[in-house]
Amino acid sequence: MSKPATPDAKGSSNETRFNLANALTGLRLLLAPVMGWAILQQFWLIASLSMILAIVTDVYDGKIARRQNLTSAFGGFFDHGTDAFFVSVGAWALAESTLINPWLWPCITLAFVQYALDSRVLAGHELRTSLIGRYNGVGYYAIVATAIGAQTLQAGLYVITAQAAEAHGVALKAIALLHTAVFGGLASSSNHLDFNSRPAVSHVVAPNPETLAVSPVLRAALPLYRTAQHWP
Repeated sequence: MSKPATPDAKGSSNETRFNLANALTGLRLLLAPVMGWAILQQFWLIASLSMILAIVTDVYDGKIARRQNLTSAFGGFFDHGTDAFFVSVGAWALAESTLINPWLWPCITLAFVQYALDSRVLAGHELRTSLIGRYNGVGYYAIVATAIGAQTLQAGLYVITAQAAEAHGVALKAIALLHTAVFGGLASSSNHLDFNSRPAVSHVVAPNPETLAVSPVLRAALPLYRTAQHWP
């Protein structure tokens, strides 16, 4: 949003302000506190979705404004100001979570204020855009998005690992129950054997107690192994 619109009649100025392009920009403005709250609460999926939606609105508000000839000085200021506010909130929340340098968000805010004053927006002038300024804005978004993305990925891997460990635990419990059933039945059947008719041989080797220690059920089955070991 950079090209000023010239109102044709009284009230048309309001029509240029309340349009789809500015509505998308307003949505991004509302997403800023949502993203900040999500970061502070470590709800990384919500923070990531907020960032993605903000980037989408930032891409399309300008395209819609240019396509529908809705560009204006107000729209340009609203767009860039919202961008500065959004990344400042994200950088502040990340700094509060000790994930990035705490000096970044004040620098972003001061840079935009200086940019707006130099462009004389208070006098109704457009913001003076430049290639360096554009890359600057992209860089701010990239820093915040990278930090949020890394935390989201880490949280996702933690959930996957926890689920795998839980599935592994279920498998261990199933094996423990099987061991208990087998050796429990073996110990029970020994009560009906005629030990005098059996050759004095067998020596049953008990499993390693460290192996049984992986589960309370296996640990409980240890006396049965020891009983089997001392059979005549």
